[in-house]
Amino acid sequence: MAETKFVIVSFDGLRPDLIDEQQTPNLFRLKKHGTTLASQRTIYPSETRTAFPSLVTAGTAAVHGMVGNKFVDRGASPQRYIDTADAVLLDRLDRESGGRLMTAPTLGELLARAGKSLAVLATNTPGTTRLFHHKAEMFGHVRLSGHFPEACTPKSVLDDAVARFGPLPPVPPAGEPDIDAQTLITTVFLEYLWPERAPDVTVISYGEPDTCSHLNGTGAAATRKVIRHCDAEFGRILDWWEAEGRANGVQIIALSDHGHITAHTRVSVAACLSEAGFHPGTAPVSGVDVVVVPGQVGALYLADRGRKQLARLVGALTEFPWVGPVFTAPGDEVEGVVSGTFASSLVLANHERAPDVYFAFRADDRRDRFGLVGGTFYDSSRSPGLGVHGGLHPKELASVGIVAGTAFLSGGHVSKVPSGICDVVPTILAALDMRPVSGMTGRVLSEVFATRGAFAPPPVSSTEVFETRSGNCLQRVQRTRVEATVYIDGGWVEATEIAAETTEVA
Repeated sequence: MAETKFVIVSFDGLRPDLIDEQQTPNLFRLKKHGTTLASQRTIYPSETRTAFPSLVTAGTAAVHGMVGNKFVDRGASPQRYIDTADAVLLDRLDRESGGRLMTAPTLGELLARAGKSLAVLATNTPGTTRLFHHKAEMFGHVRLSGHFPEACTPKSVLDDAVARFGPLPPVPPAGEPDIDAQTLITTVFLEYLWPERAPDVTVISYGEPDTCSHLNGTGAAATRKVIRHCDAEFGRILDWWEAEGRANGVQIIALSDHGHITAHTRVSVAACLSEAGFHPGTAPVSGVDVVVVPGQVGALYLADRGRKQLARLVGALTEFPWVGPVFTAPGDEVEGVVSGTFASSLVLANHERAPDVYFAFRADDRRDRFGLVGGTFYDSSRSPGLGVHGGLHPKELASVGIVAGTAFLSGGHVSKVPSGICDVVPTILAALDMRPVSGMTGRVLSEVFATRGAFAPPPVSSTEVFETRSGNCLQRVQRTRVEATVYIDGGWVEATEIAAETTEVA
């Protein structure tokens, strides 16, 4: 009997509703082979370098501690601003913390303890590539970037890949589809990694269409071009799987880390806080009383963390027409320590590294110029009309989930039971006859296993809606619970009049 192995293929930022027979015929083909997880979603914040740690730890930000693409490290003296796109910095932080960069064991560590291997091939940022398996060096496991030598290990594998397939391609100019690197990592898997090493689990992470969406728009021609290209590269993997891999026990999981919605109205968080009497900055330095972490996730770190200053900040924030749900440290199971805010634990984001205030930008269901549902306020130098993510709109949280192989129900089965990115590792461990570890918030997707799913009743799910009010601002968060596992459906505020001076792109 063939030994069970897994290939996880990720499409960064791909919305599930962009999969169809014309644009993504190979993902569509995979759906026919296996089971589609029709209610798959990601975590909050819905950012790449929070979601992928959730993939490999089976835990939310509250578990693994990667609380955003960027955050303030309060454990350092002096405090410092961290951009997790930097692979060299992440390596240094892990060593300085005694191996506590992530505060939960990862899939690579668990496999290594069992004498198994994890390999990573990725075209994301160097930091993202490292976060898939940040301790690969310890175990001699493969981690290869399609662009960045500093994210690669061991050096002998990088040298072999360069000797056989040529130098790592440069990152293309801003806005151009990243084509060559997706082809390279696919080729490395098919012609080198699998034939010569056959890892127990392989992660193949295409860094597109995320970058193209950010710089062109989620439905733009350039974005659709790179979606088609990534799907074609995946088609090469699927051809191999149909011809060889499936018969040799390989299971395929296709996923994305988050979706995208469209930025329609630009604001400046820092400017608005300045007008409210604060002294904001992007780093914790003298004279800055609140650090505004750049990006689509609202993350505010106070110099004075006292309750009075925190309440003052929340009071100012909830007056702005661009602010969605607001979160502070838990006061109880629902509300934060400041009245009118939600507890960060409600969205499973409470961690010692978490900001004093999280907030999501206010989002809506308007359609963009490509006909895609989902729009939002945003804070960046980019033009309106481009793709963003990080918040609580259902289209940001919705993610791709397809499983196929002898372990899973086949023939185009569709599971409507809620599932999430944290469920991937528990499901893999179960298929490999390995025990999950304590602290994992994900669950085993037993309903889609071929041996049990056809006979076991589907897990019981229930929907929970929570509300809190600050002044005239009514906030809602909706979650779905499947037995003990919690999934975030979305977060909203009560519709209010939008300021007349704002601009939008239809």
